[in-house]
Amino acid sequence: MTYTRHNYVEEQREARLYADQIAGICEELHLTLDPIDWQESGMRALVKVNGIEIAPLMDLSQRESESILRCVRIKLLERVALDTIHARSDCKAIMWSPVDVVQPQAFLSLWVITLETDERVPVTETISDGQRIYKYYKFERNNQQQLTGLFGPMNKGEFNVGDTITIQERERQYTGEVIYIMPPGKAPATRKYATRGFHNGSAANTNEVAARYVVDCNDGFPHIINQGQVAR
Repeated sequence: MTYTRHNYVEEQREARLYADQIAGICEELHLTLDPIDWQESGMRALVKVNGIEIAPLMDLSQRESESILRCVRIKLLERVALDTIHARSDCKAIMWSPVDVVQPQAFLSLWVITLETDERVPVTETISDGQRIYKYYKFERNNQQQLTGLFGPMNKGEFNVGDTITIQERERQYTGEVIYIMPPGKAPATRKYATRGFHNGSAANTNEVAARYVVDCNDGFPHIINQGQVAR
């Protein structure tokens, strides 16, 4: 909707309504928004969390709860990742990938944020004191207890821990060392939203996976791949 001076009052009324509505939704999601300046900017007011810009009020006004959470989550995950590596001001995230870990965990979810620099930064999502919190996750590749806690019992596969392999992820190849072998599981489907979006696992031609490998390619958090992604 395009606003003019003639419908300024209507815009203010609508902006206040949506600001209250979105704040209420976010409260249910354990997110506290900064005050929304709808009085000054109307529907163009920026929605922020802890000073981090999420989106204009107009963009969020027609979204459902799950979609609003996704919008907030990708911004907060990105901010933690960028702050962790002290990235340059114009650096951005290009992929948000949830990590398949065994349950239960001390966190709600673990994400790997891939930046334009190709660095892969692990970030956890937790709820503490009624607030959704995002923090850098310190991963230690030589910590067997941590690996087992994340990925379950060590499994056997065609390749062994310590082997150097080349893997295929989307359009790229990476070379790294196998540091853990996960039990068999399902290969998750791939979902991509343009170039800056969520990625739920890697593309695979089959659903059944004989073995999954945790491969350290020296780019941050290791890659989790299935047998079919090993380059031949």
